[in-house]
Amino acid sequence: MPVDENPDAAPGPRAVTTPLDRLRALCLALPEVTEKLSHGEPVWLVRRTFVMFADHHHDDRLAFWCAAPPGAQEELVEAEPDRFFRPPYVGGRGWLGVRLDVEVDWTEIGEIVVDAYREIAPKKLLAELDR
Repeated sequence: MPVDENPDAAPGPRAVTTPLDRLRALCLALPEVTEKLSHGEPVWLVRRTFVMFADHHHDDRLAFWCAAPPGAQEELVEAEPDRFFRPPYVGGRGWLGVRLDVEVDWTEIGEIVVDAYREIAPKKLLAELDR
């Protein structure tokens, strides 16, 4: 299945969504998340950035970069280097690069986005998320 085909979407002209559309929906579903442009790419913030879209930003990948729990970057990059990578600039801080131009498991992407949010969001919002 192509990466931008959404099997859960209602039939009709909007049945296919882009990876950006799907990533945006996952991020904006979280408490108090906002979107802005940074260096020409969308980023999602909960006071600070937790996910950055990367449409061939400094390489040939369609991906996103996100905050990650300690050790997650190393574990995922080692286990699946065709799907995960250490992004430039923020990789040294443990952020994870996630490819969107390969077969994508959107349930897993949703979990990665929530993990990224948990790394950045204030405790008050984490409590709201866990209700």
